[in-house]
Amino acid sequence: MFCSAVLTFEIFVVVFAALVAFGLREPGTSVGPIWAVAGVGALLCLVAAALVRRTAGLWLGSLVQVLLIASGAVLPTMYIVGVVFAALWVAAIVLGRRIDTERAERTALEDKLSA
Repeated sequence: MFCSAVLTFEIFVVVFAALVAFGLREPGTSVGPIWAVAGVGALLCLVAAALVRRTAGLWLGSLVQVLLIASGAVLPTMYIVGVVFAALWVAAIVLGRRIDTERAERTALEDKLSA
């Protein structure tokens, strides 16, 4: 659940980064690649958020984190944003696993006490 929230917020980050890239582009350059990359990035975030309960979703989400950090090559501020979101991603995975483990233990204990 936490991982889905991180990826959902990243969709907004990708769109806002595209707006910044659009505003900073050289006069006369095409805007198509900016919006194509942003669209693919937002779509990757959306698909990863939908698949986050599976291993493939976690791998795809991790790929999104790497790509977000790599986008700093175009917009240097994205290095900072990417690292912050990567830290949130790792925290979401760690806390999510801990919550799942505690929830399973609690369910097992409740089943044992009710039997």
